[in-house]
Amino acid sequence: MKATLLVVGKTADPRFGVLIDEYIQRTRFYLSFDMEVIPELKNTKNLSQEQQKEKEGELILRALAPGDYVVLLDEHGKEFRSVEFAQWMQKKMNTVPKRLVFIVGGPYGFSQAVYQKANEKISLSKMTYSHQMIRMIFTEQIYRAMTILNNEPYHHE
Repeated sequence: MKATLLVVGKTADPRFGVLIDEYIQRTRFYLSFDMEVIPELKNTKNLSQEQQKEKEGELILRALAPGDYVVLLDEHGKEFRSVEFAQWMQKKMNTVPKRLVFIVGGPYGFSQAVYQKANEKISLSKMTYSHQMIRMIFTEQIYRAMTILNNEPYHHE
């Protein structure tokens, strides 16, 4: 199984980029994992929030392949403790035949079409974080899950 973090727009702050890249590299020791960036929309001044979500949604859906298992990182999704997320990942690694795709949407969330395509939704917190921070937090949690599954000392209870 391959896992992908699909995000809208590049990571603007290079400090986050360094950490995100570090966790992606660490995770690749255990799992085929990468981050794909969908370019952010240009000239959005004349677009409503809903129109932006629709246009971003079209780009997100184009980046998906048949057989992808789609998980939205969404504030209304299921919350996990790190050990529970590791167990969830183990189940997915055993059952998802192709690609497990985690998606971070744009600033206004996801279009209805993207919600309809999703297999699941996960929330990283009840708090709101910037899209830049979510990338860093999520890549760290994927790495943490892999170390938990391999009984390595990174995670402490």
